[in-house]
Amino acid sequence: MAMQLPSQRSGGRRAPMADINVTPLVDVMLVLLIIFMVTAPLLTAGVPVNLPDSRAKPLDQDKQPTEISLDADGRIFIAKDEVSADDLPARLEAIAAQSGEGDPPQVYLRADTALGYGQVMRVMGELNRAGLNRVALVTIGDE
Repeated sequence: MAMQLPSQRSGGRRAPMADINVTPLVDVMLVLLIIFMVTAPLLTAGVPVNLPDSRAKPLDQDKQPTEISLDADGRIFIAKDEVSADDLPARLEAIAAQSGEGDPPQVYLRADTALGYGQVMRVMGELNRAGLNRVALVTIGDE
């Protein structure tokens, strides 16, 4: 019994190769995985806050909201800028004045779970006094 080599096929014609070389695909996928693993932590908010869990659904938004954060030490941040408790009312009034006569801007309030209820409510009271009534409390989704 003789073994037939690919070069000895009938008529000298070569049959199409049915094997797929997946090595380049695996290489590209591994590079993309590494890129996503490195960049994903950089996309989170700048102020580290330990958020509580919730079963609430995410909100739909049409404009970029103003984000106010309270860390575990009780420090207040607007976006990534630290604001003292004395300067907070003036900063909130400036944010409310920027919106003009239209709807007040959406405000996301992120508060650490270590904070007391009173500290969060003081900031909520200042938001209400400034006329910023569209406030959403940010939590970690628990699905």
